[in-house]
Amino acid sequence: MLTAVACLCSPPLSAQVSDGRSRHAAATSDPALVRTLPGFVSRYATVNGIRLHYVAGGTGPLLVLLPGWPETWWSYHRIMPQLAASHRVVAVDLRGMGGSAKPADGYDKKTMASDIAALVTQLGYREADVVGHDIGAMVAFSLAANHRELVRKLVMLDVAHPSDGYLKLPLLPAAGTFGDKLDEDHPYLWWFAFHQVRGLPEKLLEGRAGIEQEWFFHYMLKNERAIDAKDRAVYAAAYASRDAIRASNGWYQAFGQDIADDGTYAPLTIPVLGLGGPGFPRLKAALDVKAPGSVTHRIDGSGHFIAEEAPEVLLRHLRDFLDR
Repeated sequence: MLTAVACLCSPPLSAQVSDGRSRHAAATSDPALVRTLPGFVSRYATVNGIRLHYVAGGTGPLLVLLPGWPETWWSYHRIMPQLAASHRVVAVDLRGMGGSAKPADGYDKKTMASDIAALVTQLGYREADVVGHDIGAMVAFSLAANHRELVRKLVMLDVAHPSDGYLKLPLLPAAGTFGDKLDEDHPYLWWFAFHQVRGLPEKLLEGRAGIEQEWFFHYMLKNERAIDAKDRAVYAAAYASRDAIRASNGWYQAFGQDIADDGTYAPLTIPVLGLGGPGFPRLKAALDVKAPGSVTHRIDGSGHFIAEEAPEVLLRHLRDFLDR
């Protein structure tokens, strides 16, 4: 009788935990996320010997969206349906990000840009408008610099391509400038150095990437509700594994090569729009030199994550710029 009663009890705690984790993983998976965006599909393409994941929808001229750290293609989900009314929207997980491959190397922005160039060509397009945020903005700029025939118009969100100015970033913050919120006049980008360390971040953050992300979102967001609990679960899951942490660190560890490449790029002559939150002064200064004739606007009230903090404002700028 005791055995019979035991069979009627709830599953062991370990099984319940495992089941809970499975349900959580399913809820943050790309198929589940794409189902919330009618008209969009999740796809893969093999380019430059690696597999890239992307989400596509809509019809019209090609518009490529490139995300940054610590996010994935999902960072654009609030504007993708509206953009799809007039464009073929393709939001890409960069090399090392989300559902894309995480090879041992190739994280310099020139190589990552060649991935996107190959994807555009494979999709059957001769040119694309390109929007990039954070690491994605660096890749977008490199794409325009190295594959000028493919980029019709370029939009940079809050971050410029790495330049030799990175070599002058302070190791320690100026007295009284570093708190739990970004001092826009004295940004302290300590994670640039932390992610240079090989092997250690993976050991510290495996399964706990959300801890670093929570700090970063608090530091860089002005409206912390703009990235909600679901969004944060998506990003924490995307960077939970050692491979994911190693690959994303690779974007930072390649800055030395990116800086060297930057010195070889001629100024861009295509239409370029910069949109900055806290990075506005640095983005404008860079684009004034690297893209003469570009226009850079400050997005008032937005922190670093413009596509999530100010989606309607971003949409107005994109429509005006891309459809002009």
